[in-house]
Amino acid sequence: MLIPFELFVMLVLANGAPVVVAKVLKNRWAAPVDGGRLWADGRPVLGRSKTWRGLIAGIITCALFSLVTGLGLIFGALFGLLALLGDIVSSFVKRRLGLLSSGRAVGLDQIPEALLPMILAMFWLPLSVLDGLLIVALFTLSNIYFSPILYRLGIRRHPH
Repeated sequence: MLIPFELFVMLVLANGAPVVVAKVLKNRWAAPVDGGRLWADGRPVLGRSKTWRGLIAGIITCALFSLVTGLGLIFGALFGLLALLGDIVSSFVKRRLGLLSSGRAVGLDQIPEALLPMILAMFWLPLSVLDGLLIVALFTLSNIYFSPILYRLGIRRHPH
């Protein structure tokens, strides 16, 4: 029964570790994943907020949490990587739609980063499809609800 809770926490860690590390390190080691390149449409491929520092922080945080909880270092690293790849896919799609990195896209901002690692979890762990989808829904709703609160507390740079 703990596995769904642990997976939810891992989604929060993958999403939150880059934010916390950016707050602590400011502009240090903040190289963008896309190298600052533009896509054929003239818009950034991803944008400045998707950094190697954030990617590494999310992967390491998930890997360590997963190791401590007994799910395994490799599972945690892959889980974190997939969560952040889902976030990168969201950013890519948002740029193609003309939305800025601070632009809100309910669902697109949450579902890919929760669904990709949940697919891994459903194959790797004794987790039903229903439980996996419930975790995705819970993460999506909690992200939509708590992001404005974290913004008001000065933890997030944007309210969504």
